Amino acid sequence: MIKILIADDHEIVRKGLVQFVAETPDIEVCAEAGSAQEALSLLREHCDCSVVVLDISMPGRSGLDALKEINEQYSLIPVLMLSTHSEDEFAVRALRAGASGYLMKQSAPRELIAAIRKVHAGGNYVSESVADKLVSNLNTKLGQEPHESLSDREYQVMWMIALGKTLKQIADELSLSEKTISTYRTRIMDKMDMKKNTEIVRYVMQHGLLESPH
Repeated sequence: MIKILIADDHEIVRKGLVQFVAETPDIEVCAEAGSAQEALSLLREHCDCSVVVLDISMPGRSGLDALKEINEQYSLIPVLMLSTHSEDEFAVRALRAGASGYLMKQSAPRELIAAIRKVHAGGNYVSESVADKLVSNLNTKLGQEPHESLSDREYQVMWMIALGKTLKQIADELSLSEKTISTYRTRIMDKMDMKKNTEIVRYVMQHGLLESPH
């Protein structure tokens, strides 16, 4: 029996995944969480968990933050990342951070069961919708673009600024203070040698970093 923990802050999505998995005889949901922090707490209580299914974007600590801690403390438990973002950049960051798989929410539950079984068996899984991009860009993009110097959180903030969100909106969505988001914005500007939000928008659009379904 494959025992999994599902973490997603959207209850409807989470419950839908739980219900779908319940129909699979060899997979059992042993715990579910609505945040990264809750997922980490539940892991400490459910050490027999076989696979963690983790949303990449959650308020407060992101899925990538939780992924790194899981890898440090529970290195034998594979993590399958769920995302609404199809960009190869998000997939690359997740896989480089130690994820065993990256699956589009639009592909779940169609691919979810196969993905869980594959990472549990020690393999890696990438959603079909991002596989082609990864193959064509993985060897050429890493370490070559200015945005590669950004931390995961800085990249997320940059991406949200490019979407036209205000600092307050970003702060509310990430459950952080507006001052903290302003600090991230300053770091982004410094690292990428920019002075205005319009430069961020132009850069992100030119590099195709906004090509994700919502």
